[in-house]
Amino acid sequence: MRFLPAGDDAFLIELRDLAETLAMLDALRAAPLTGVREVVPAARTLLIRFDPEVADRRALSAGLAGLDLSGRRAQTGEVFAIPVVYDGEDLGDVADILGCSVKDLVTRHTEATYTVAFTGFAPGFAYMTCDDPTFDVPRRKSPRVRVPAGSVALGGKFCGIYPSESPGGWQLLGRTPVKMWDTSRARAAMLAPGDRVRFQRADKTAIVSKPAQREPTVKRAAAGLPVTRADRPALFQDLGRPGYADQGVGESGALDRTGLIEANLCVGNARDAAALEVTFGGFGLKADRNITLAVTGAPCPLAVQGANGRRHWAPLARPFELEAGDELMLEAPSAGMRSYLALRGGFDVARLLGSASTDTLAKVGPAPVMRGDLLVPANLPAGDLNAAPPRHRHIPKPGETVTLDVVLGPRTDWFTEESLALLFAQEWKVTADADRVGLRLAGARPLEKRNTAELPSEATALGSIQVPHSGQPVLFLADHPLTGGYPVIGVVVRHHLDLCGQLPGGAKIRFKPAAAFTPFVI
Repeated sequence: MRFLPAGDDAFLIELRDLAETLAMLDALRAAPLTGVREVVPAARTLLIRFDPEVADRRALSAGLAGLDLSGRRAQTGEVFAIPVVYDGEDLGDVADILGCSVKDLVTRHTEATYTVAFTGFAPGFAYMTCDDPTFDVPRRKSPRVRVPAGSVALGGKFCGIYPSESPGGWQLLGRTPVKMWDTSRARAAMLAPGDRVRFQRADKTAIVSKPAQREPTVKRAAAGLPVTRADRPALFQDLGRPGYADQGVGESGALDRTGLIEANLCVGNARDAAALEVTFGGFGLKADRNITLAVTGAPCPLAVQGANGRRHWAPLARPFELEAGDELMLEAPSAGMRSYLALRGGFDVARLLGSASTDTLAKVGPAPVMRGDLLVPANLPAGDLNAAPPRHRHIPKPGETVTLDVVLGPRTDWFTEESLALLFAQEWKVTADADRVGLRLAGARPLEKRNTAELPSEATALGSIQVPHSGQPVLFLADHPLTGGYPVIGVVVRHHLDLCGQLPGGAKIRFKPAAAFTPFVI
């Protein structure tokens, strides 16, 4: 059992195989450890996220190592019967690979029992193992650009059901009308780790249901704040939705959490109230009533065009008022990327899994805010306004070099010593190909792996520096995928993550080791 650091508040447990990983997951469910915030299982690892103020990494590791994994894995989940129309495009190819007829393939698939091992890839997508060990099918050499929602597919030793239309490289057996992801249910994801599935052959007249529609950004109302400009879609964000990894949903939330909190505190809202995350300015709204706002984060000029025709500037990081008829315009910021606009009393916006955050990768949460949308005030109770200036925060400019502290691991030992030195020795430029999922970085020399094996999918922490085949790293931000198949050389510490969310294209990064790579075996 190897324990591998994954940032300053997480670590990976690497186990021998999937069976031992699931046994550890069951043991943790039966006897939760104090301070553990979230457990994310994968093919042969568990990511443990913990509260550093409550738990110690070494003490947690010792507690985990003491769990008894020798017994048979307890089946603690629910049992589902899922109908399938077996008309997949790859049915014949899979039968040939397994050396049987299509009829026998369908029979074997319906007679087997599948168990949900872990989730990832997309909300509601479950990686299921099979009690028939002969089901081991290679992925397609050329992935499809479009796999329909409801497709039942095989990939390696796993079976999965695509919850929504997406690209994919698994072998398609058929389709099911059952929704894997439906926000109208108490648990939006139908399947969670530990659940078991039996597939049943269905008639070809079965109709695959459309994927669940996303919640509307705002409720239909006769009155509200019209959006008069949106050069880029603005997004509702709060502090995210932690704790839903078992449904394939990441935390998401504001990229600059400090900026969001400061905006809310300015206008007397709760710290975690939803605000608008505006990327690189170019956003405007008009007041249909007297309102109080605040804008923090990336410092952008705040122009107010009064109903009387007069123009003036509103203060940054301070509460200010608009009268009915006034129009506010957020211009391009002089530094940073993202500004946060909070409304006293909050916005009336749909929440999913306890959060109003928009996850751009998972397509979870309110739709982006566009020109012509109507923002409806929630008029929630609010506290005192805070006009005191917040503490000074450095917001980086394009071309500027910033230093980010990094905890090495979990896969530092997959890289050559030269590449490890190179990670810290050279500057990494933030490319234009950057978004809420991550920052794509470019260095003069790429990083090289010493281990060329395929890495089984494993959970990735916020701030992970993942290195794909190109050797040019990707720094994961709030909307990063739950699991990934490329090695992570290190993880940016928590106190620098807000800074990562403000790095504009053209900025440069120097990584600084905050902790050595210290794996240990128990």
